[in-house]
Amino acid sequence: MKKKWLYGLFTMLAVFAFPVSAFAADGEVTGEVLQIGLNSLFVFVAAMLVFFMQAGFALLEAGTVRMKNAGHVAGKTVLTLGISVIVWWLFGFGFGFGDGNSFFGTTGFFFGGEGDIKSFSVFSEVGVPLNLMFLFQMAFAAVSLAIACGGMAERAKLSVYIIFGTIFIAIIYPIIAHWVWGGGWLGKLGMQDYAGSTVVHLTGATAGLVATILLKPRLGKFNKDGKPNNIPGHNQVLTVLGVIILWIGWFGFNPGSALTPLNDGFFGYVLMTTNLAAAAGAVAALLISWAVLGKSDIPSMLNGVLAALVAITGSCAFVEAWASIVIGAIAGILTFFTPRWFERAGMDDPIYAFSVHGIAGIWGAISTGLFATPALAEKTGVGKAGLFYGGGFEQLGVQLLGVIGTFAFVLVLSFLILGGMKWLMGLRVTEEEEMMGLDMSEHGTYGYPEQMNLLNRSTSAGEAGKPAGESAGL
Repeated sequence: MKKKWLYGLFTMLAVFAFPVSAFAADGEVTGEVLQIGLNSLFVFVAAMLVFFMQAGFALLEAGTVRMKNAGHVAGKTVLTLGISVIVWWLFGFGFGFGDGNSFFGTTGFFFGGEGDIKSFSVFSEVGVPLNLMFLFQMAFAAVSLAIACGGMAERAKLSVYIIFGTIFIAIIYPIIAHWVWGGGWLGKLGMQDYAGSTVVHLTGATAGLVATILLKPRLGKFNKDGKPNNIPGHNQVLTVLGVIILWIGWFGFNPGSALTPLNDGFFGYVLMTTNLAAAAGAVAALLISWAVLGKSDIPSMLNGVLAALVAITGSCAFVEAWASIVIGAIAGILTFFTPRWFERAGMDDPIYAFSVHGIAGIWGAISTGLFATPALAEKTGVGKAGLFYGGGFEQLGVQLLGVIGTFAFVLVLSFLILGGMKWLMGLRVTEEEEMMGLDMSEHGTYGYPEQMNLLNRSTSAGEAGKPAGESAGL
């Protein structure tokens, strides 16, 4: 057995070594070729980690909603991912990163691969093939759309995801990405958003907020006096697993944005600050829930992890390790209180999309204006030092401008699009369909068929005045 294992190991090494040895024999392996190869492998792995975050969103959202909607919520994650891939190829990549003006790109539509490099000068010196940059940035766009769709959970028509998702990936998200990363006006001002606290998370969360407002609360969420009722998710274990997958996926999200494992391994530093913030958010959120509620609340802890990761996403490359813990802890505490404030205002955000991704995204953008160090700002070549490091209010002002500009643009455009859709076709399923559950009303089958059929038989028996257990065979 041991010999077979050794033979297998040597075979694998020989297979991986063959391409390098073959090139070496022809004298074709240069430092530049190896660097591009390493960068390509690094970005590919990072893109796959970000891509796999969709599995985390599917589990997180499915576990957070009721059983009768779980299959629908998980399935629409695949739908929106498919929309993201196609529409990003058609229009999104061009609007986001194509050469153009300070507001949007005007080249690179219907992306044709490496031959389109002249349309994407922003990537001309990154040392990574254009095809991989397309894939990497597409994965980010898909995450933003997944966040936006979270505000629609348990009451939106399936057609809303298709139509709004197409417009979001074609226009809304790419324009914000262009402003900051594609050579746009915020990037020229020096806005620090390393991996997308503003671009990805605030953009998606703001669109989700508009959807939450226009769709109005779920049936039974509020009493006549306006007091909110708790509607717990059906499976807390799924939400835990989803958060763990997202935590791991963030190791592609933030460190992957370095685009190279070389250059003194700076991606490792970004990984460290990301991980520290997430841990701080988990602990801080659990402790604050324990102090306020008298019990340690697991959903609050999970939201604390995600909020911390969202906040550190923009600042991970600009702040010191101790600051990342502070940023993560504050995000975790904020996300404990903000959902309660929104509920008191009459809003029903089933998966806390705006609290976790919006408020934490705003905090993450602001935090770099406070904690960015001169050395790290110089190292990344973006912006200046923050307020606490002698930079004054200049960088903080740029960060606030970016937050306000992003929020206002996405808010107005989302209201116009979703408001128009509401007037023309309606956004929400009927009350009967909502009571039935979107699994059945939208797809004709439940995600948990045995359990839901059993529950429905029990309910029918109870309504007929018979003992539920007797009729259901329990």
